[in-house]
This record gives sequence, structure tokens and C-alpha cells, in this order.
Amino acid sequence: MKQIDLNCDMGELPESIADGTQESMMSLLSSVNIACGGHAGDRHTMEATVEQALSLKLAVGAHPGYPDRTNFGRLELDLSPEAIADSVCEQVRAIADVAAKQGVHLTHVKPHGALYNQAVHNPELARAIAHGVARWSSSVVLVGLAGAPMLDVFRDAGFAVAGEAFADRRYESDGTLRSRKHSDAVIRDPAEAARQALSIATENVVRAYGGTEIPVVAQTLCIHGDTPGAPKIAAAVVQTLRQSGISIRPLRTA
Repeated sequence: MKQIDLNCDMGELPESIADGTQESMMSLLSSVNIACGGHAGDRHTMEATVEQALSLKLAVGAHPGYPDRTNFGRLELDLSPEAIADSVCEQVRAIADVAAKQGVHLTHVKPHGALYNQAVHNPELARAIAHGVARWSSSVVLVGLAGAPMLDVFRDAGFAVAGEAFADRRYESDGTLRSRKHSDAVIRDPAEAARQALSIATENVVRAYGGTEIPVVAQTLCIHGDTPGAPKIAAAVVQTLRQSGISIRPLRTA
């Protein structure tokens, strides 16, 4: 049976934790990437999110971003590689410490927002991310955009990697994500997101903006928790994948 991981960025919105939206979303996933103090998140949100993930037996990963809470880590910052490595290490250590106190080991690290998008084709930045994580541990999976050079950089740094594709984001013809500066960058229709997820999982293909079909070989699919109607999108994706005989399984370090 074919399988794929389904992940979501969590611990970013305290109100979603308080009103139960986050936990409802989690029940549909196999892995979570938890904000760890850079673009969002604090010790309270980390503790609550790890506890929820543990109760649902989900794989837990770190989600470090640029230390820019005002802009939610979605603006490019001009930081040196050393500063980026320091920030990534600090954030990963923070969530790893919180998780360890609940008996949970991190399985993966996925960069956030502008940090992720810049690293897609910026080897120096990708190396800085890898170096920051390696200061804590090299025994985790580094997640990056499927087919992007960043994955080669992560491998060269000694990490296992997982190529990621997105059910709820539109793609450009070069395989990158359409910028959120465009109003149509996010797929909000559950049926459309489910079709895209199925195409990626079964055909290794995504239809890019403008109609071009591009190859996408992914081990994990992302649905953004801050997209309006995210739980409905996730439910549609899960139902479509399972009806097509695809098992949803978490990322593993080995």
C-alpha cells in the first residue's frame, strides 16, 4: 500500500489551541511541525501542542523561522549564515527541551515561511539551517521543498531528508510556491486541495499556475493550519487519499 505523511504547522495561533481548532485539525494528521519561538510560539503553546500531539500519537517536529514575530516570519531578513544557524539552533533546542519533558523525541525539522522559501535555491542559507540543527542533533529528518536543491544541501550535511509538497498552495512553473503576495497563492477550496493532494500522491505531478504539469516526488504533504477552513481542507484531503488506497503515516527518523 502506498503511503504518505500529512503534516501541518502548529502552535502558531494561541486562540486555535484555546478553542479546540488545533486539536481538531491534528486528529486528521500524522505529523506536526511546532513553532518554537521565532516567528511564533512560546513555552506555553509548545507545551500544549506537544501534549496534544502525544495524545494523538503524531510525529513531532520543530518549525523554526526567522525571529520576526511582527511579520510572522514571512518577510526575508538579511541575516548572516552564523546568525541564522544560531537562531535555528536556539529554536530547535527550545522545542526539543519541551518535548523531552513529556517523553517525546523530535523526528524532523521543517523551516518556516521566508526562511524556507529563501533556502529553496540558496545553498548558503540551506547550509546555515542544517548547521544550526546539527548543533543539536543530526538524527532528525530535514524537510524541504520536493525537488529543490535545498534537499541536496541537507543530505550533504549528513541528514535524512523528506521532500514536501503542498495540498493548499499553488505552484509556479519552476516548481516553487506561488508567492503569498498574490491573492490566488492559497487554495481554499477543499475539493481542489484534495485533487492536488491526490495528484501528488499517486502521479507525482502537480499542475502549476498557468496549467503546466511539473513532477513532484514527495514523502510528506502539508496543509496550513492558518488557512481559512483548514479543518475542512484536511478532512477532504484525508478522505480522498484513503478512498484511493493511500495510507497516511508519519515521518520516521529510520
